[in-house]
Amino acid sequence: MAVRLSPPHPHDVRIAVGGLLGGLLLWGLGLSPRPSGSSLVLWSPYWAVLVPLVVTAACELLRRTRPRLGLVIGTAALVADTITMGNVVTIVLFTDLMYAAVLYGTPAAARRLPWVTGLLTVIGGVVPAALWRDPEGLLIGVGVGVVALAPASTGWVVRNHRDAAEAARLRAEQTALLAEVDRSQAVTAERARMARELHDMVANHLSAIAIHSTAALSIDDPSTSREALSVIRENSVEGLAEMRRLIGILRDGGDDHEPSAVPTLDGLAALVEGARANGLDVHLDTDHGTVPAPVELAAYRIVQESLTNALKHASPGRVTVALAQRDGSLAVAVTSPFGDRDGPRAPGSGAGLVGMRERVALLSGTFEAGPADDPVAPDGKIWVVRATLPLTGGDPA
Repeated sequence: MAVRLSPPHPHDVRIAVGGLLGGLLLWGLGLSPRPSGSSLVLWSPYWAVLVPLVVTAACELLRRTRPRLGLVIGTAALVADTITMGNVVTIVLFTDLMYAAVLYGTPAAARRLPWVTGLLTVIGGVVPAALWRDPEGLLIGVGVGVVALAPASTGWVVRNHRDAAEAARLRAEQTALLAEVDRSQAVTAERARMARELHDMVANHLSAIAIHSTAALSIDDPSTSREALSVIRENSVEGLAEMRRLIGILRDGGDDHEPSAVPTLDGLAALVEGARANGLDVHLDTDHGTVPAPVELAAYRIVQESLTNALKHASPGRVTVALAQRDGSLAVAVTSPFGDRDGPRAPGSGAGLVGMRERVALLSGTFEAGPADDPVAPDGKIWVVRATLPLTGGDPA
């Protein structure tokens, strides 16, 4: 199968052309490291110098795309140059091929070449000096070191710096990506928290307004209409106050003074009284001590949403709200009559159960809601909402 070579990099083309022209200039001026009559010149034709020069310059076109192949051919060309009068540019181009082989080659080649060239440098200096018994033999090792070891070592250093810079860039990108993910998750969590708060704070009042306005429109009785309008006004005022509190928190989140206090379990009695004013027969039974603020808020919202659902969906009958603290947790249970109805008294989106489940999950508690059998209930069934909130839970927001 034929090997398809990638087109050379523009910089490599410039290096090849510049090296070739420089070598031709030295050849034309007759500047060579070895005179034609030297015993070291085994290939004496005047044009012989051009063959290694042209081959080495051509190898420069491979310095990025096929660095190992370029180095192998360049090494052969350098050997051929040593038996001619020689050209300094050929040697300079070879050093660049060695440098490029380490810098652009495979990681294995980049690790091996400095060691191989270092070993050749030692051998090239020690062996001739030992054979000839002349210290000048060490100069051969020096020449090998300058031509091979120095560029290989330089390429290794540059490659390490380049890899370190690339690793730092990737770490920076990863850090930025993780920061963006954290920011998106924080925004999503905040939006979910505000959605729960908005639903829990306003849905109860709006449901009562919808139910009593329907009664006022359908029943032609002045006293009933007046009573319904009173309930509507009361829920409108309370809902508006809750909305103002929420808007104030959104606008002044960084202020130490919130518009009003966060609901606590001490407010359950008032919440139950409001549900009774809306027409529910609610019985409240609480047996708990001091609980953490996050658990307190979650329990309050669960009771509030359960009463809202009872107002919209429950059959006539008693609604019970029970809170009990035991075994390091707060148990919340709300039951209401459950039976066949033509439809809810007020429209709903189903977000209430989702919000309650989310609040309990954030506190690592347990939650269940659904119908259950009860022989005492009018239709034999009740709707039960149960939540167990660990007192070591975190912030439900």
